[in-house]
Amino acid sequence: MTEFNTGYPSVRRIQSFVKVKGEVEIKLLTNDVIIGRILWQDPHCLCVVDRSSTKEFMISRQAIAYVKA
Repeated sequence: MTEFNTGYPSVRRIQSFVKVKGEVEIKLLTNDVIIGRILWQDPHCLCVVDRSSTKEFMISRQAIAYVKA
């Protein structure tokens, strides 16, 4: 089982996005871009709800090129 290490700066940064509930831009390695709010994170995925709050996406961390606030 993979341990979720909250000591990593990247984990803490994503958690701050969850707390603030601000909009972020997530670019995937496929060049797709998702804009929305991060609802939660775990060791393998992020859950993002789009701008219209109608669609939730579960994104593998390995598929992410970058996250921009």
